[in-house]
Amino acid sequence: MTKKILLLGRDGQLGFELRRSLAPLGVVSAAGRNDCDLTYPLQIARLVRREKPDVIVNAAAWTAVERAEEDPVRAMRINAEAVGELAALAAARGALMVHYSSDHVFDGAKSAPYVEDDEAAPLNMYGRSKLAGERAVQAANPAHLIFRASWVYGVFGHSFLKSMLMALRQPEALRVVGDQRGAPTDAAYIADVTALAVARYLHGQGDYPFGLYHLSASGDASWHEYACFIARQARRAGLALTLTPADIHAVPASEYPNAAQRPANATLDCGRLARAFGVRAPHWHDGVTHALAAIAGTRNLI
Repeated sequence: MTKKILLLGRDGQLGFELRRSLAPLGVVSAAGRNDCDLTYPLQIARLVRREKPDVIVNAAAWTAVERAEEDPVRAMRINAEAVGELAALAAARGALMVHYSSDHVFDGAKSAPYVEDDEAAPLNMYGRSKLAGERAVQAANPAHLIFRASWVYGVFGHSFLKSMLMALRQPEALRVVGDQRGAPTDAAYIADVTALAVARYLHGQGDYPFGLYHLSASGDASWHEYACFIARQARRAGLALTLTPADIHAVPASEYPNAAQRPANATLDCGRLARAFGVRAPHWHDGVTHALAAIAGTRNLI
């Protein structure tokens, strides 16, 4: 019997890639904000009842870190309460619940990459809402996968990579944070790992390793190093830029008066994922290079 997958967040950069990666696994119903507003529980329940999915993949989230400080109620509603409702609806159907979380659940004080069992201590409201979403899924549905991701970008949608490409076309030199580190991770890679994990679930291959996993590219960089790499590789890909890496200056995060504090160390240890699913993470250089080549091929900088 053909399996049914319900995907929420179809219009985001991860949702865009998930539509591609999940398509071979069954009938995918992809819902966006216009199809289901996560602020309304009845819309969520109505959607699940109509679609009758075997798997729910939730790529919908409120990712505006600064705005979450201004509207914590909305952040908690979308990133936690609605997620718990989806997980409970999945449990009632005996369905797998797949959800995505963030490196922002950590305070960044650890010097080494974070493992899944490290204590979560978010510095900002976004991180607190994502942590609450994790716990809501865990409480509502034992049949779950939660993937914590780091510094996500994609060919489609908005990200630091896209913003940097636009900034590199302007004449003014750039100031980019140099004392926060993470692993830039391609949304396409996250989507492919998700499809691998969902396929294993649908095929019923023995004891299934439900649970919480870190999912990011290998290696790490500061935002400044990431920006300089984008500048070099974009030129090699044939994109017309005004600025060079020499025009990008590293500054401390303290020089940016953001409402939301961010972790200084956002690197994630993905060893548990490798052991459970046999996944070997690509270096972040490879994903960024591939994404820039794709962008150069379409000249799609928005």
